[in-house]
Amino acid sequence: MEKTWEGICWLNPPYGDTKYRLDKWIKKAYKESQTDACTVVMLIPARTNTKWFHKYCMDAFEIKFICGRPKFGDAEHGLPLPLAIVIFKNHNGDTRFSSLYY
Repeated sequence: MEKTWEGICWLNPPYGDTKYRLDKWIKKAYKESQTDACTVVMLIPARTNTKWFHKYCMDAFEIKFICGRPKFGDAEHGLPLPLAIVIFKNHNGDTRFSSLYY
């Protein structure tokens, strides 16, 4: 996570990996997006009860909360946790929140 990010970056970071903690990915995405060189789009758990969510995600350009339990691949069941698409980019305090119905 030491490299500089540029352009539009799509991330589906590891959710439960203790070595690469989710909060570190969120912090990196937020900091990289503070320049005009990078926009970061992340699919993450909507952990609205965490400090990192309120510190970084609530200051994101846009958050789309996903309603439902999306399935990936040939999975029989959807994910058992709420998800959000968080878009980090340099903005002037204009934050948008909405829901996607799956």
